[in-house]
Amino acid sequence: MEAGIVGLPNVGKSTLFNALTSSTAAQSANYPFCTIEPNEGIVSVPDSRLETITKYIPPQKVVPAILKLVDIAGIVKGASVGEGLGNKFLSHIREVDAILQVVRCFQDPDVIHVGSGVNPLSDIETIETELLLADIQTLENSLPKAQRTARSGDKEAKFRVEVMEKCQAHVNEGHPLRNMEWTEDELRVVNSLGLMTAKPILFVANVDENDLDGKSPLVQQVRDYATKAGASVVPVCAKLEAELAELDEADRREMLESVGLAEPALGAVARATYKTLGLQSYFTAGEKEVRAWTIPIGATAPQAAGVIHSDFERGFIRCEVYALEDLETYKTEKDIRAAGKLRVEGKAYVMQDGDICHFLFNV
Repeated sequence: MEAGIVGLPNVGKSTLFNALTSSTAAQSANYPFCTIEPNEGIVSVPDSRLETITKYIPPQKVVPAILKLVDIAGIVKGASVGEGLGNKFLSHIREVDAILQVVRCFQDPDVIHVGSGVNPLSDIETIETELLLADIQTLENSLPKAQRTARSGDKEAKFRVEVMEKCQAHVNEGHPLRNMEWTEDELRVVNSLGLMTAKPILFVANVDENDLDGKSPLVQQVRDYATKAGASVVPVCAKLEAELAELDEADRREMLESVGLAEPALGAVARATYKTLGLQSYFTAGEKEVRAWTIPIGATAPQAAGVIHSDFERGFIRCEVYALEDLETYKTEKDIRAAGKLRVEGKAYVMQDGDICHFLFNV
């Protein structure tokens, strides 16, 4: 699963991306990163539950969950028809699973704004309009062919056309697709179309250094918009994050303390992205490693086992599960078992966020 960082020029998008995927931070911070391409980076998802587990089950290594971030080309008005780097923007955004829109919520006369001034709502609406126009164009181009195929009477082809026509009617009215309710079969079709307004969105409000909590009226405008859109907002000072990324761990901690922050913005951004993507973590814990595994919300125990290895899903027998609270109470797995708190779950079990598991399988 991956998220694309988008934004208008000069909103701080690339500054934030570079800070989050800094190789310097990878070497010295608790939350490692590694740049894998000039415009892509892998970031870990900070999770305090890992630290808690290791207090009671000391491992040789700790492996957090990870996310892939893609720095998508800057957007200008007209991107949907190829203005600026519009075509590059579109080709990249179709491939990601969620959108992180960086919105400028700071004033700085030295940083030019592409519009008439700093206006978060105008910025958001510019990008939303380009996404809608691109989706309209996609459906106009692909629907006729799908309709011709459906005339053969094939049920799948007819169903695909029905879903596409439903999408077209919605975007033609100027509404994004991400908040529509779909059946599982409809969603499968929507996801195959590469429609951009169907992707979940997270707003990252790039704030000034004197507004780290995001209490300014500019950020509140973004929050109000996000509430109506069913999205979340994370305030981040990209300028500060860039400075933090260049420091060693001791200096970073000192600087964070001086500005009243418990951690770099990565923590908040990564966790919010995780949630936006509809993901959750479960844990495996032993002497060799304590690891967070990423699964979709609603995944069953066999599906969760398959994330470790396909053989685990294919030969799934049962899952032994306990909660972090049980580990804190009883201190060891042996005592958790003795207290009757270790549950045995079967194939129908739906995984819960934070489950600590052992899978039994036979191939």
